[in-house]
Amino acid sequence: MTNRTREKSLEKRTPDDAQPLPEGQEAGRPVRSASLIGGAALMLMAALAGFGNVVVVDGLVTSGDAARTAGDIMASEGVFRLGVATLYLVVVLDVVVAWALLRVFAPVSTDLSRLAAWFRLAYAGVLTVAVSQLAGVPGLLNDDGYTAAFGTEQLQALALQKTDAYNDIWMAGLILFGVHLMILGYLAYKSGYVPRFLGVLLVIAGVGYAFDSFVTVFSQGSPFAISQITFLGEFLLGLWLLFRGRHLSSRTVSHGL
Repeated sequence: MTNRTREKSLEKRTPDDAQPLPEGQEAGRPVRSASLIGGAALMLMAALAGFGNVVVVDGLVTSGDAARTAGDIMASEGVFRLGVATLYLVVVLDVVVAWALLRVFAPVSTDLSRLAAWFRLAYAGVLTVAVSQLAGVPGLLNDDGYTAAFGTEQLQALALQKTDAYNDIWMAGLILFGVHLMILGYLAYKSGYVPRFLGVLLVIAGVGYAFDSFVTVFSQGSPFAISQITFLGEFLLGLWLLFRGRHLSSRTVSHGL
């Protein structure tokens, strides 16, 4: 075959002549991998956040009682430090989830997926500042220099103030988190490959977090947080990503759109 004949033969080839990509290299692979990573990260995050917030912070901090709070923290200092460490891990997982969900929902809208990711990253930054308030509590209560300068009662009050600051900063950050979930819910609803009821639940969850944040500005004490009920949307999304989303194919994603 001459060079001229070979060139004509190549020109006549159509896209159908191309060999199909192996299954592991198909266009749906990035979405499947991101779904698996995002789902696993959300499940792990739920466990770590539950331990850090419910078992450690809520379990060792007594609102309005500085002496009892200081005594409980010092009696379980190792557990308290472990709780703080798990909350820092939650921050890292938030970044991982932001990346994973960006990949999962980019086929729906790249711009909105990026916006949702940025809101989650901003929330992660606020959460880092909040957790840093807790990290300094054991050192404050253990330092003899602080005790000599401020006295025991003042140090206990400062420790309680730091735990209150953690809650205040975290609640402020939940506004960002709520907006993130609302955008995510819209993307899930429009995707066609994520169950629409999950999109609705995500929007409800986002509204719940934002509502709780604003309520704390206008109320005293610790009002009941409706996000304790509405959070279910993100948890179910994590389960879906872990067990169903990892089976998505390029055809499923494209047909869903």
